[in-house]
Amino acid sequence: MSEQDGPAVPPATLPPPAPPPDVDRPSRWLPSLVWLIPILAAVIGTVQVVNWLVDKGPTIAVSFATGEGLEAGKTKVKYKDVDIGQVVTVKLGPDGNRVVATIEMAKEAARFAAADTCFWVVRPQIGASGVSGLNTLLSGAYIGAAPGTAAQTASAFTGLEAPPAVPPGLKGREYRLHGDSLGSLAPGSPVYYRRVRVGQVASAELNREGQGVDLSVFVEEPYVAFVGTNARWWHASGVDVRLDAGGFKLNTQSLAALVTGGVAFESENGRKPAAPAPAGTVFGLAADRAAALRPPDGPAIATVLYFDQSLRGLAPGAAVDFRGIVLGEVRSVGVEFDRVRRAIRMPVTVDLYPERLGPSFAASVGSADGSAAGSNAVLAQMVARGLRGQLRTGSLLTNQLYIALDFFPNAPRAQLAARGDEILLPTVPGSLDELQSQLSSIASKLDKVPFDDIGKNLNKTLVEANRLVARLDQQLLPEMKDTLASARKTFASAEALLQQDSPLQSDLRQAMQDVSRTMESLNQLADYLERHPESLIRGKAKENK
Repeated sequence: MSEQDGPAVPPATLPPPAPPPDVDRPSRWLPSLVWLIPILAAVIGTVQVVNWLVDKGPTIAVSFATGEGLEAGKTKVKYKDVDIGQVVTVKLGPDGNRVVATIEMAKEAARFAAADTCFWVVRPQIGASGVSGLNTLLSGAYIGAAPGTAAQTASAFTGLEAPPAVPPGLKGREYRLHGDSLGSLAPGSPVYYRRVRVGQVASAELNREGQGVDLSVFVEEPYVAFVGTNARWWHASGVDVRLDAGGFKLNTQSLAALVTGGVAFESENGRKPAAPAPAGTVFGLAADRAAALRPPDGPAIATVLYFDQSLRGLAPGAAVDFRGIVLGEVRSVGVEFDRVRRAIRMPVTVDLYPERLGPSFAASVGSADGSAAGSNAVLAQMVARGLRGQLRTGSLLTNQLYIALDFFPNAPRAQLAARGDEILLPTVPGSLDELQSQLSSIASKLDKVPFDDIGKNLNKTLVEANRLVARLDQQLLPEMKDTLASARKTFASAEALLQQDSPLQSDLRQAMQDVSRTMESLNQLADYLERHPESLIRGKAKENK
């Protein structure tokens, strides 16, 4: 120990240490109430997370052409006006051309993850099926959905630009139609049966080969029974107005079809079929009802007719008529130069259907081997008998022309010719052309008449006639008055002589009486000579006393 520590204290002088206090320990440990708040919050959060995981539906991404009306956290996904999901994010797609909306679906909407599910943005619009989406004017746009039926699921979908034509969940059958043109049809256009709306057009697209259009039509369940395998379909456009060789025609299905057009169908015999056609059946789509219900035409015979006259008023589709029966229609109208005749002629190609004249005629123009020899032989005989084609006016109102086939016995001789698969049929000038020729001939003859000389001579004759009339008035008229006065005096004298009490009348009566007695004597003499001709020689025999 150093000096700085101070003097050392002996240990005996320190007080003894105090005994430890007695501590009363509790039997168990209790936490502080402050820890209950975070524990309770953790439990509630865990429960919410578990419930969210349990109730969470699939998360999908739908791409649209535009993000108009889509807002993250606000835009709903609805099916039959029931919320089944919500848009959580809206962002531009990888290619920059589309907008991708991420949607969290509800648990009960798990079936909307099927690969064929349809999504579209519902906005106010006017379509073929009417006005829709008016409720979005106040609530904003929302995404509509139609559940699919595919077994496969998907997480990415391509949204539709317009709602599907067939409402989701509607029962019925879908059929396919093939036509030459789309006309005024569009998805949503109505389908009619006897002017009653029974469905709508689901889709329309160009045929893959480019030969016409293919349509998908949906017929609702109550009316599927009227669609048989022999159903005929045609365009039922809003207003079908025609001005052709047949005159003026107007046909329409309903007032609603004035804007949207439509499709109509009917059974071949007009009766309800025994069984409906299965879904997916393909039918042909005709231009109108008459074409749809017409019996099958069979194969057509391509025929060319050459005309040397104007074809103004003749258009493709014009009728080819045989004594009131439409045998075909004009396919095309052209023009070509004839090197032999050094002239321009007008070829008209028509399609003739022999079966329209009956099965017997169709069989006579056909051949067993399927060649054209049989038809050419029969048509050659008909041409030899005077079968010709002629242009005629179908309507004075429209000035439309049609081709008439008929027999002209006085037509110049001609023969049937063939050019490849086409038949060349001879023609005769139209009646209007003949009339024009006759009028031209009359006009040329009238031009040769010397109307000027005739007019001069006529003027001279009129001058002489005026002079004669003046002479009659000045010289002959007084003399004629004197002559008439003398004639009156003569007639008065004759009247006086012919009166009953005049001497002339008495003498005439006496003379007539004498003539009558003389005639009676002559009659008696003739009778006596007839009985006694010998008296001319011997004389009259004496009477016995």
